[in-house]
Amino acid sequence: MRPTEIRRAEKSPYKLERSLEGKVALITGAASGIGRATAYALAAHGADLVLADVQSAQGEALAHEIREHRSAAQFISCDVSNPEEVQQLIRSTLRIFDHLDFAFNNAGIEGANAPTAECTNQNWQQTLNVNLSGIFYCMREEILVMLKQGGGQIVNCSSIAGLRGFRGMPAYTASKHGILGLTRSAALDYADQNIRINAICPGVIRTPMVDRLTGGSDIELQNLTRDEPMGRAGEAREIADAVLWLASPLASFVTGTEIIVDGGWCAK
Repeated sequence: MRPTEIRRAEKSPYKLERSLEGKVALITGAASGIGRATAYALAAHGADLVLADVQSAQGEALAHEIREHRSAAQFISCDVSNPEEVQQLIRSTLRIFDHLDFAFNNAGIEGANAPTAECTNQNWQQTLNVNLSGIFYCMREEILVMLKQGGGQIVNCSSIAGLRGFRGMPAYTASKHGILGLTRSAALDYADQNIRINAICPGVIRTPMVDRLTGGSDIELQNLTRDEPMGRAGEAREIADAVLWLASPLASFVTGTEIIVDGGWCAK
């Protein structure tokens, strides 16, 4: 694991003191961006990791980095839009680690940009299948495990697009809104069974997804963040810190809500 990433994660503003020692955490969409940063953060605080993604080479490399530094980590290839692959992911997790304490359902795609009337059936279905159905498939299997073992925590990755409308992104925006409704409903279903379920809503964050939206152009990134109250894009580690808090005992009375990490964008 990159030493600078570990040191940064260990200097989280929260006094977690490796509070995830002995815990098993599953991260989907782990190979890059927010998922990757969250893997570093959870490993720095003692968690053993299952890293799931469709990007096998990057995922395997990340698992190797984490194992070299301090934590157990296993990469498992998984397309979350396929419920059979999700079931196999959870079976493999239990075979490797015997239990599952925390899950960050982070895998997602942006889909193709187009006005609503020009959004194709294929784009609509693919985006909803990955972003919304994928989280449902994962959460369903995770909850079944957590019920048997007496509890657990789940965080679903939504977006500020789950709270506001965005031009040219009907499928993405609908999927992210859906995640929040799904999160709230599931949280109510299991609030009295020691399962906490929350969502995270990132703003504009420096990730490969944003690089695709901006074409890697600093000027386009500045245009994307020109109305950002804090005057900059966020970093993936800043989302990871929020996920880390939700996974920790410090968030023991938090369920059914969304944490907005957007530099103040939604406050406007």
